Amino acid sequence: MSSAYLAGSVALVTGATSGIGAATAAKLAERGAHVLVAGRDRARGEAVVGAVRGRGGRADFVAADLRDAESVRKLAREARELGGGRVDVLVNNAGIFPFGPTDQTPQSDVDTVYALNVKAPFYLVAELAPAMAERGYGAVINVSTMVAEYGAPGMALYGSSKAALNLLTKSWAAEYGPRGVRFNAVEPGPTRTEGTAGMGEDLTALAAQAPTGRPAAPEEIAEAITFLASEAASFVQGAVLPVDGGRVAV
Repeated sequence: MSSAYLAGSVALVTGATSGIGAATAAKLAERGAHVLVAGRDRARGEAVVGAVRGRGGRADFVAADLRDAESVRKLAREARELGGGRVDVLVNNAGIFPFGPTDQTPQSDVDTVYALNVKAPFYLVAELAPAMAERGYGAVINVSTMVAEYGAPGMALYGSSKAALNLLTKSWAAEYGPRGVRFNAVEPGPTRTEGTAGMGEDLTALAAQAPTGRPAAPEEIAEAITFLASEAASFVQGAVLPVDGGRVAV
């Protein structure tokens, strides 16, 4: 592939109707990708698409509830159709992060977290990576979290689901990397998004533990994802990149 890898490419971003996903969709479109904005909320999705198109980019909304396996497979089919038969970049961003004591966590939360954070990326890769491998190129970026790296009270469920995603990233690199598909992950730290707004000052306190000392903006995480999607990262394979202000390192 040329250095203009993203120009003319097709990128599917899950959970792209807000936060990190929306920022990633915007960045990928700025660099020439036709972005498929996946999410449950059509109004928010169309707003993201409208913003991308308003800046001269290409984008389409695809409705999907990734908690359901058949909906995941349907998303893959629709993404291929909208992408002219292919998807070149997959960003597995959709996820949920309920916190709380293990003994107070309902079974429904366990099932939903693993369905969305682990099974959905697994099924999307199963649907889309083989065709990438046949073409000899493609990039998949999984959005993990810094709490996949260390134990924290109340984060057993969320952290363990993302730790599973980290290992999947490395396993898929081994499986599809020899055929030209790159798999990498990013581990964001505390980030100011619509989804974390309810954390209030707790987010600030968590961010203060890192050398940078502040929460990230969604665009800062999106820059790392976009780098890994591009040919600038052509020799980056199976990496799990902390984008956490230094929290895991220090």
